[in-house]
Amino acid sequence: MTLCSKHTGLLLALLLIVLLPYDGRAQEMKVLDEIVAVVGEEIILRSDVDAFVVGLLRQQQDLEYSKDLWNQALNQLINEKVLTIHAKRDTTIQVTDDQVEQALEQRIQQMTAQLGGPNRLEEIYGKSLVEIKADLREEFRDQLLADQFRSRKLRQIKITPSEVKAWFNRFPTDSLPTFPETVRLSHIVRFPAITEEARREAMEVITAIRDSIVTGRVSFEEYARLFSDDPGSAQNGGRYENMRLGEVVPEFAAVAARIPIGEISQVFETQFGLHILRVNRRLGDVIDYNHILIAFDESKADPSEAIAYLNAVRDSILTHGMPFELMARRHSEEQSSALRGGRVIDPRTGERDLVLAALGPRWQATLSGLQEGQISEPAEVELLNGRRAYHIVRLERRVPEHRVNLETDYALIEQYALREKQNRELAAWLDKLRESVYIDIRGAASESLVARRN
Repeated sequence: MTLCSKHTGLLLALLLIVLLPYDGRAQEMKVLDEIVAVVGEEIILRSDVDAFVVGLLRQQQDLEYSKDLWNQALNQLINEKVLTIHAKRDTTIQVTDDQVEQALEQRIQQMTAQLGGPNRLEEIYGKSLVEIKADLREEFRDQLLADQFRSRKLRQIKITPSEVKAWFNRFPTDSLPTFPETVRLSHIVRFPAITEEARREAMEVITAIRDSIVTGRVSFEEYARLFSDDPGSAQNGGRYENMRLGEVVPEFAAVAARIPIGEISQVFETQFGLHILRVNRRLGDVIDYNHILIAFDESKADPSEAIAYLNAVRDSILTHGMPFELMARRHSEEQSSALRGGRVIDPRTGERDLVLAALGPRWQATLSGLQEGQISEPAEVELLNGRRAYHIVRLERRVPEHRVNLETDYALIEQYALREKQNRELAAWLDKLRESVYIDIRGAASESLVARRN
């Protein structure tokens, strides 16, 4: 079965309904297609709206399906069409082919992850990945045009300190939340040296594993589940799907980029230990692969070299005035924070202000008694990936537990106040834009939306 591009919304609705855990919320949703709105020369199908609603239900588990939610989704899709029409009229807004390809590639990766791989996606669509992308390409170009047009408007909306204060003063003092103690910090990381004994033991284990797989006595997946020290993939047979080469460490990427598809690599080393790798599929810089990691026994690691190195770096900063950020970029072995000049962030939110109680006991011990601007002595730390390392830490800011207020939390309050102002002005702007675009909302949808807007 093949599907033309106008059926993309219906297909997505079907896929999402299959993926949505059954709990009765989608019982009212029927995938019976019809045109529910015409915007300019573009149509919106009932299946387009159904797909959008199911996506909302999946993202917000406490959300309940209702006719009002469906109408809100329709209204948002109409707004997106209106934005696209105005963006096309504006010759100063351009979207390149590279931007379209990047956005399309990300969406294809999400869909293949949801459905269990590219083969399953091709099977459901009845088309190859190349044909699927061709169907969706103009849709994504329109979306990017609308995004750029909206973003330009949002950048024009500013907020003054007096507006922030007025927004904050609307809330009674006793209703304001209490923030826990937070810290802002940077660090420079070094890993303890792996002893030859630990390296030899790991090599013996992974060589035996590779020999057994190559000779066909066991499958790669079975041995990955039994022996791999990678907690993120071991239970899945060592498999990662749709991983970009830029997301793995350089040593790993170098092997993954050149190994023939389906072959078992020779043993190679990264900062995590020793690996073997099999690439199942490669599309540009996106790979589907299985790997087995045998980590070095860190109980046999020698920390003396790492500690001495950190002491020398600390002395260069304190005695010779070398910038901490520069030294972190040059000398830290934790790649993610080194690229940020040593800044430590919450990986889930990107926030720099970290709740002290949520940090591990070793972090708390290192920060205990440290004043703002001071740099700690070298100390042991457990990193987010569970690896043991040593680091020096610079405490940049410490905010005690407190009720939220303008003095200490202005940046956060400003964000919320600006967001509310942007939403308000954006809604008024969209209403104005709709006046110069032909919009025909049909049937029951028309009655419901008119009732809501009145």
